[in-house]
Amino acid sequence: MSVSDSAIIKATKWSFLSQILSKLAAPVSSMILARILAPSVYGIVASVNMVISFCELFSDAGFNKYIVQHEAKDEDDLKKIINIAFITNFVLTMLIWGVICIFATPIASLVGCPGKETAVMVACVMLPLHGFMSIQDARFRRDMDFKMLFFFRMVTLIVPFAVTIPIALATRSYWALIIGNIASSAIYVIAMEIKLKWRPMLYFSFSKLREMFSFSMWSMLEAILVWVINWGDVFIVTRLLSQGELGIYKTSMNMVGQIIGIISAAIVPVHLSALSRAQNDSEKFKELFYKFSTVTGIILIPLGAGMLVYKDLLCYVTLGSQWMSGATLMGMWGLISAVAILFNSFGTNALIAKGKPKISVIVQLLQIVVIIPTVYFSARTSFECLSYTRALIRVFGMVAFSVVLRKMFSISAFTTLRKLLPVLISTIGMAIVGVLFVYFANSVILEFVGVFVCIIVYFAILMVFPSVRKQTIPQMKALLFKRK
Repeated sequence: MSVSDSAIIKATKWSFLSQILSKLAAPVSSMILARILAPSVYGIVASVNMVISFCELFSDAGFNKYIVQHEAKDEDDLKKIINIAFITNFVLTMLIWGVICIFATPIASLVGCPGKETAVMVACVMLPLHGFMSIQDARFRRDMDFKMLFFFRMVTLIVPFAVTIPIALATRSYWALIIGNIASSAIYVIAMEIKLKWRPMLYFSFSKLREMFSFSMWSMLEAILVWVINWGDVFIVTRLLSQGELGIYKTSMNMVGQIIGIISAAIVPVHLSALSRAQNDSEKFKELFYKFSTVTGIILIPLGAGMLVYKDLLCYVTLGSQWMSGATLMGMWGLISAVAILFNSFGTNALIAKGKPKISVIVQLLQIVVIIPTVYFSARTSFECLSYTRALIRVFGMVAFSVVLRKMFSISAFTTLRKLLPVLISTIGMAIVGVLFVYFANSVILEFVGVFVCIIVYFAILMVFPSVRKQTIPQMKALLFKRK
């Protein structure tokens, strides 16, 4: 089954609208909460979330990506696949939750928050909720029906302001963040159930489950390795840093992720859906890959560079003065994360869309071999050293994915960079202006002026290139604003 440009445009428009509204709300609520709660509170929640995120990998079992990627025989076959995935997820999540409740005390100690076993048990209510959400979300992403997902996501925007922040003001404890997360997922599930009126069928097939799991186990293994890449460092630094430093470390990275996620979370799901539908058309597949990279790069690359140049302003505005030791980490992580979307995230999507999750697993393993010892020794050196090395080590993954895509699908990183050359030149010009403003500015107001000047400089240089005016900008307008 191929995929039309109009379907991609429509999906991207709704995905972008959904993500930009929800992701704008997340930093705003985080900025407020960072001024209410101490960094040590975020350290506790980071440890608890590490447990939840790890368990979600097994509860999901990789079925959501299977549903998006797999070409079902017909609608009845797809319904059976979704039903099997849902039942399997539900059983797994309840079993995992039960195991966590039994071993909550040693688990809390293992992740660096001894005495917080109740928080671990309560927070894992998220597991069955996530199990339901992930399967139904996958169905909509498969059909590129991001309009429906937009409405589901909108109903959760009120939670941080109606639940999390009031509880934070009243308790000044980690319970505000835990209860807020549970409330957000519960409301999402309720809204989805009211709209869909979906009920599981009395159908289950172990032979079909084995067929699904033959793909999903590699997708799940790849997700586990990604978890190790994203959370393994927390497990290490928990033993080398204080709870306050851990809170600064993870919260700084999360804030950057929320900002970049305004763009990436809208594009990456559509990217996977579009490539999956074009998996049998090599030329269309390559065309879509380059098009997504070019359009996304126009926003992400200058965003990442700007976060590095204005790292102190970014940290002060988003988190406050008590978090300023995380400014370097926010700047470096912002730059590398923005570029990594174009190589790591898009590379993973290309491999999954082509039914090659095993290769992605190998690449993730290679990254872990490099990341874990690097994080350990840099954390032992200093927090500043950790801030630089944790970000820079991600370049290894970019190189690895570039080599794999070139060899398997003839997708060249050099072609991507060539298409992004106007963006790179414009970003360098913007960064020079930004560095000068930061050097000479003596107030926050002047630095904000510098930010707006940098935006103007970037787009002024970018518009000099005919290829951008005639091709890329029209593509962006179509993706974001064309009505269907």
